[in-house]
Amino acid sequence: MAITGDDVSLEDIIPISLDFAVVEVSSPEELAVVGADTRVRVSYCEEELELRLPFGSHSRCFLTEVNRAWSDICKSPTQVPKFEWINKYSKVTRGLDVVKQGLAPASTTVGKLNQHRKTEKGSFEREKGSNSATHKSRVYSNLESSGISSREDRDDLVRSSSHTPSNKAQILTMPQFGLRDTLIRCELLKNEESYTYLENFSFFLGTYNVNGQSPKESLRPWLSCTLNPPDMYCVGFQELDLSKEAFFFNDTPKELEWTKAVSEALHADAKYALVKIVRLVGIMLIFFVKKEHAEFISEVEAETVGTGIMGRMGNKGAVAIRFCFHNSDICVVNSHFAAHIEEYERRNQDYKDICSRLQFRQLDPTQPPLTIMKHNVVLWIGDLNYRISDLDVDNVKELISNKDFETLHTYDQLKRQIDKEAVFDGFLEGDIDFQPTYKYDTGSDNWDTSEKCRVPAWCDRILWKGKNIEQKHYHSHMALKTSDHKPVSSMLIVGIKRINGEAYKKTFEDIVRNIDKMENECIPSVSLSQREFDFKDVKFMQHKAQTLSLFNDGQVPCQFEFIQKPNEPTYCKPWLTANPYKGFIAQGGSVDIELEIFVNRTTAPELNFGNYLPSCYGTPINLLCQLREPIQDMTQETLRKLAEMSGEEIVLNTEKPLDIPKELWMMVDHLFRNAIKQEDIFQQPGLRSELAEIRDCLDTGMPDSLPGSNHSVAEALLLFLDSLPEPVVPYHFYQQCLESCSNASQCEKVISMLPQCHQNVFNYLAAFLRELLKNSASNRLDVNILATIFASLLLRSPMKQDFAEKRKTQEFFQHFLIQGSS
Repeated sequence: MAITGDDVSLEDIIPISLDFAVVEVSSPEELAVVGADTRVRVSYCEEELELRLPFGSHSRCFLTEVNRAWSDICKSPTQVPKFEWINKYSKVTRGLDVVKQGLAPASTTVGKLNQHRKTEKGSFEREKGSNSATHKSRVYSNLESSGISSREDRDDLVRSSSHTPSNKAQILTMPQFGLRDTLIRCELLKNEESYTYLENFSFFLGTYNVNGQSPKESLRPWLSCTLNPPDMYCVGFQELDLSKEAFFFNDTPKELEWTKAVSEALHADAKYALVKIVRLVGIMLIFFVKKEHAEFISEVEAETVGTGIMGRMGNKGAVAIRFCFHNSDICVVNSHFAAHIEEYERRNQDYKDICSRLQFRQLDPTQPPLTIMKHNVVLWIGDLNYRISDLDVDNVKELISNKDFETLHTYDQLKRQIDKEAVFDGFLEGDIDFQPTYKYDTGSDNWDTSEKCRVPAWCDRILWKGKNIEQKHYHSHMALKTSDHKPVSSMLIVGIKRINGEAYKKTFEDIVRNIDKMENECIPSVSLSQREFDFKDVKFMQHKAQTLSLFNDGQVPCQFEFIQKPNEPTYCKPWLTANPYKGFIAQGGSVDIELEIFVNRTTAPELNFGNYLPSCYGTPINLLCQLREPIQDMTQETLRKLAEMSGEEIVLNTEKPLDIPKELWMMVDHLFRNAIKQEDIFQQPGLRSELAEIRDCLDTGMPDSLPGSNHSVAEALLLFLDSLPEPVVPYHFYQQCLESCSNASQCEKVISMLPQCHQNVFNYLAAFLRELLKNSASNRLDVNILATIFASLLLRSPMKQDFAEKRKTQEFFQHFLIQGSS
């Protein structure tokens, strides 16, 4: 697939005029296939062009913009249409500068791929004897008939159903609908019960941590355990691939292996279509639907979020798929939380991070993204990793042998955290009447006999949130022995909203009449709870929020939106957000808007010398080397003056500058003394509360030891390096590093040219990491892991890095991790 404008050439331009038309020509058979491309015919006078678009939000946006431009031409034939959506495709934009009132094909629709792209992955072919260009067809049916296509071909496995009342949200976001139709949409939602009815559908949910294994046995005992075939399958895996290649490059053959195993094990009494697959390293979610329900699935989107070290690494985190089924919005989440029995607070933090950071873009690009909890039904599966606490292994096994699962469940960490309302607020889980699913000797039903002798635990769980949901079963499946976990399944009967067409039409007409009447009689009016907000002391990576309430005291519903001032690109500074920044308020209603401040590595450098508590995070290395006192003991005026000086001009006093920042020394020294043999150091995240304590210690004083766990101090070090305005290897040396990456002596020569304080920091960190590698048997680190983590922080690109550059930066830094390096 073409990714940017550089991947295509402009082949043809069709003018949008009164002689222009675009119609969908997909066959009924194509429309019935979930994930099918959509075919449209564009015509101008005697010229015709047939396009095959991969269905998804980009294609919908393309067709919407074409429709909007054509509507504008019909209204004002002399006015030039605006193609704002296409600005990111540079080559296409230049074409539009030349030909006015032209339709330029998007890079995902029409064009010839450049020679360096592989033509078998989406080339364009001219049809003989016609003026059309056709994208290679990618039609997805059930796996039995077509086999499983490559990941690239599945990436846009998305389609929307035809324009029926059941997906009214899609109709209402088309260009001819504006404020008036936002009112209609909200009134329709408010009166939903008058034109909808409930129909039950069965959802099979399954979760399986496969411990990096390939499938070795049929999955039918797990996936076909019900008498009747389910309407939907949502199947989640964790630890799909534990290899370093999967972790670093997110590429694994096991995705195809396990997807095939699932497709072969689905209930034999029904035919299923694959709707979507989404994967983040080893966390994968597969969504199948009965073929007869496929046409009612729409607005399919998938997202991922990593909760590993620094909130980026994908060895832990979640993947999710959201979709509309008839008139219900459904979100399915598959997650893998932090391990180890004592880390329940870290697991709680993983849950909260996933809920706040995992967001789906909406069909209407002007609308704010959807969070997990903004759906009618939320289904959550995965290896949540909560353990059994306060019982030794023998007591746990005795309760299991007596099948006293009710007593054992009282010691379950997840139950305790839910009871405290710390996580999964509003979610339900069925009664657990099966033995713990972890940890077994692989290939058997025997509990862990390794040296660690893990306490059995219900790591693998299934929960749900929403109305009209009934659980029919909740089981583990002991017959499967591939992994050290046992798979779990649940069958849920979900009441889905369906639309009565006649009742919908009557409700719609009544609403339109009432809005017509309101528009003629009233004007909008709102009042604000307050006009000024003081956030007082704001610290690095500390979230602060205040609430602005808007009340609609007028006689009609109204819309609100934050808009930018003249000549400003956004409505607020990058460290401030309003959520929601736009919306709708019913007559007599109100809305609470969260005004949130969050200073990160991008915004900290500018704020460190303003009305903000300064921090060593986001402060340049050369300035920190001049500060012998904690940074918050310095006046802002002093810091500002120092920031404005060049490296040679910075002279605070007659004392020699520090060789390295004292804050960096504190963190590295702490890790050297306490964490040299720590298992999974630099791979397991710390706790956010402890990171805040460490930041405050570094900014306000130098205690004898830093607070928090070793993992928290390790992540604090990585965050410190990530927040540097100028990386350890300054930007202007970056290209030299890439060019010399294969030659160790040339690499050392580049480092010798760095400013002295930067050179000291680089060598100090490399020496520390070599010491860590001497203890790799205990801490499970190797050269590849450390090179991948630290190269991205020490050798940051001034532009976005491509894959080849990342490999070169890792190769460069590896020279300094080999024992004996200077």
